[in-house]
Parts: sequence; structure tokens; C-alpha cells
Amino acid sequence: MPQGKLFGLDLAAGADTTLYNPAGVTTTLTLSLCNRTAVAVTVRVALAATAMPTSGDWIEYDTYLAPAGVLERTAIVMGSGQFLVARASAAGVSAVGFGFQEA
Repeated sequence: MPQGKLFGLDLAAGADTTLYNPAGVTTTLTLSLCNRTAVAVTVRVALAATAMPTSGDWIEYDTYLAPAGVLERTAIVMGSGQFLVARASAAGVSAVGFGFQEA
């Protein structure tokens, strides 16, 4: 089963982006959102049943991310078919996930 870095994406401004969608496995991961810009941004993170999160799916919502700041969420456990989705208010935010998959 894969372990280590599971994904690395550059978030588009103002758009929900599917970061990860494990198929047939359970995944435990840490999510790191890194603001690479010199201005503050806000970020959202959801764990959802589809790629379009509903109100009850958000685990971070319009969370302030300082210039050159990092938001890290640990021990996110995802079942098969779940979607990890993120959004940033501006371009320049990296989303990196690292962890492991279990059958």
C-alpha cells in the first residue's frame, strides 16, 4: 500500500479542488496548506461524500492563513470513496497530503 506523499496540488483561487479520493482503501493522512504569497488568504477544507461539499462537510471554513503561513490538519481518516476538498480565496496556496493507505 502507498505511504508517504499522497498528493501535492496548487489550489486555484475561489474554486473547490478535489485533493484526494481513495478507492477501495482506508487512508490516514496529514494535510498541509501552505500560503506561498506575501498576503493573507482564507482556506476551506471538507471531507465529503462527493466532490461538491455540503454545509455539514467542512472541517475548516474561511480559516485565516497568514502570509507564508501553514495550516496543518493531522489524523484525517478517509474511507473508500470519500473526497477531501479544499478551496483558497486566492492563488498561491499549496496543498500537500502525506500518510498511508490500508486495505
